[in-house]
Amino acid sequence: MKHLIHAIRILFLALFVFLMVNGNTMVWLGLFAASLVAALLFGRLYCGYACPMNTLMAPTEWLSKKLKWQTDKTPQWLRSGWLPWVALALSMSLMLFAKKLLGKNIPVLLIWVAASVLITLRYRQAVFHNYICPFGALQRVFGRFAVFSKKVDKDACIGCKLCEKVCPSEAIAVKAEDKKAEISSTLCLQCTNCQQVCPKDAIHYAKQRIPHKDAQIPMES
Repeated sequence: MKHLIHAIRILFLALFVFLMVNGNTMVWLGLFAASLVAALLFGRLYCGYACPMNTLMAPTEWLSKKLKWQTDKTPQWLRSGWLPWVALALSMSLMLFAKKLLGKNIPVLLIWVAASVLITLRYRQAVFHNYICPFGALQRVFGRFAVFSKKVDKDACIGCKLCEKVCPSEAIAVKAEDKKAEISSTLCLQCTNCQQVCPKDAIHYAKQRIPHKDAQIPMES
């Protein structure tokens, strides 16, 4: 499963590069728009499998940790959650302005890919996913109501927190009350990292009974 997921991500990354080189940005944006509709049913699959930023951020974080560049802190000013929406508005405005008035295509998507890598050299993946990414902001809105998403079998969960440690978007939290893991479909990238490390096979992709209400980005104390 792990190798298959890596292969899918590499294929989407190759598609992204091909489209950008050939100036077909709108094709990729069309794919992203379709993924928002799909997220209502299947969750944030785009973020976990298709997004070039997510694909590049994982090895970047590994390298950053090896070099001891990364910090566990999140800048206080990012925690309010307004930045992704401002970034989205500015990105779309810049693209439209350049196309309509200047007749040029500004590589906004490539700029964001570069930004995601540079930011992850210093901060955890979750910082970019949850507090900066303009495309992730839209995915969170639609992913919140996903019919299918990762779920935890509370009877099998032993509260070991291994899933917490490997989640790139901090979508999993072991609750202090019952020592059981809980997954937010709003933040979950559907990447299967948690499933791969769970010693009790307690995490599965399944239909949710009700939409998650834990849509707020987790705050640090």
